[in-house]
Amino acid sequence: MHHEILQYIRSIVGPENLLTSREELLCHGMDAGSASALPIGVALPQKTEQISEILKLANRYDCPITPRGAGSGMTGGCVPIEGGLVLSLAKMNQILEIDADNLTCVVEPGVITGELQEELRKQGLMYPPDPASLKFCSIGGNAAECAGGPAAVKYGVTRDYIMGLEVVLPSGEIITTGARTEKSVAGYDLTHLFIGSEGTLGIFTKLTLRLLPLPPARTTFLLLFDTLTDAAAFVSLIMKAGFLPATIEYMDQTAIGVVRHHLTDLLTSDTLALLLIEFDGSVIETREQQDTFSDFLLRQNIVFTRADSPEEVARLWKARRILSPSVFSLKPHKISEDVVVPRSKIPELVHYCEKLAHELDIIILTFGHAGDGNIHVNIMLDKADPTEHQNGLLARERIFQHVVSLQGSISGEHGIGLSKSKYLSLELNEATISLMLKIKKLFDPNNILNPGKIFPSQPDYSKRPKT
Repeated sequence: MHHEILQYIRSIVGPENLLTSREELLCHGMDAGSASALPIGVALPQKTEQISEILKLANRYDCPITPRGAGSGMTGGCVPIEGGLVLSLAKMNQILEIDADNLTCVVEPGVITGELQEELRKQGLMYPPDPASLKFCSIGGNAAECAGGPAAVKYGVTRDYIMGLEVVLPSGEIITTGARTEKSVAGYDLTHLFIGSEGTLGIFTKLTLRLLPLPPARTTFLLLFDTLTDAAAFVSLIMKAGFLPATIEYMDQTAIGVVRHHLTDLLTSDTLALLLIEFDGSVIETREQQDTFSDFLLRQNIVFTRADSPEEVARLWKARRILSPSVFSLKPHKISEDVVVPRSKIPELVHYCEKLAHELDIIILTFGHAGDGNIHVNIMLDKADPTEHQNGLLARERIFQHVVSLQGSISGEHGIGLSKSKYLSLELNEATISLMLKIKKLFDPNNILNPGKIFPSQPDYSKRPKT
């Protein structure tokens, strides 16, 4: 059957757009997480109609289809765990239109996020969502996971900037959702149903994005703290004082140690946590924010540095953006989580992680988007040590339970995918998951599209904490 279906797919996309060598299959059988699986082939369509034909064929042959963006996800969302075909959107990578008058653009899903931002910047425009992987992640993947990033505290996440979609359904039908206007209540809001659905309900082929004028000025602060609790608590204090930074990034002592060589001259010997805070806006507005915030920090006796040059700003952000890949200097493996709690609960979360690391004798570091409560928890371990590996898995489950007890969520921007599916029942009750499964069944009755993702095969509601 594999040979027959591959022959059909080759005729749809052309021989040069169907990959079947073992090396190519291996490269497309994994993401930035730890899971991997081999597909029977990798198709690289260049037109919506080709995707439609492939999905119709998949239903006929009962062949799983795993959509793939740039493969930068962390939860196994694009790993073809049930075999079948990987459908890569890498060649659908055109910016189709930029409408500066109406602050919108239309792109294909394979457009790299950072490249879109660079192109918009030339026209004085911005697309705010800025995940750490923006130099290589794709817009389609961002939409599938509802990616966030440092700017989410002020500007929101991916779903806030997608106005409409062209989508190929699992049946092969092609639909459009949303509109190119700021207001539209014609029918159900299907656009936001698809955003964050992790490639389980349809495949995006065009995305209409909302843009903003590019702020002409920004100012960046580095705040240093000698206790973890003080840094975490200060986030809520900033917001309650009436400030609205574009970003509030947080690092604990272990995270700082990983990138300290980039910041040596800016840190004190007793720095145990830091906040990286940025304001943007008009020149006058930004200058006022800079002065007002500096006065506020002085009144609070906070040790801080203001980056006064583009080079200093770039150095601070480089240290933040390289943090996630740099943590492998601590241990060869990591469990990377992106939990979210209400801002006021951040001190409880980071204190719990610190306590858990001591109790289980493992390394747990915390950093991330403190402005919206989205803290990245990295559990560092060596899988060759069975005890350490088991304690890492135990720590992940306990952290998830604690996060839900704090009225938080087990995922803020990475999605559920494969790696978190067994924990979904910690956050969602039986009736909620049942409704989601009915929606999946309605869209994809043959379970063709990205099977095995999001939903646990045997939900365990007994471990769900009371909130």
